[in-house]
Amino acid sequence: MTTKITLVVDNPADPDAFERAWPELVAVARTLPALQRLESAKVWPKEDGTPTPAHRTLDLYFDSYDDASAAVATAAAGDFFGRLGATRTGFTGLFSDVEA
Repeated sequence: MTTKITLVVDNPADPDAFERAWPELVAVARTLPALQRLESAKVWPKEDGTPTPAHRTLDLYFDSYDDASAAVATAAAGDFFGRLGATRTGFTGLFSDVEA
């Protein structure tokens, strides 16, 4: 069954700097072994001008939980998470079993 890793990226202190770094982060994420598909999304601004609950999401799809778990233990994942950490922007990571 397909496993998805979702990263919910918090609102950065400097959105413009984060957006400049994002394409390279996505490119590094694409190097994760056994990655089947990747979806990057930017959260819409709220109409009332209040802060969004998050800035971006990144969904990484793998054929199995074992493949996803193995991928996050690789040097490519270390590079990705190191670069994400360098943006000084928090995130939440979720492993999910895709049902539909």
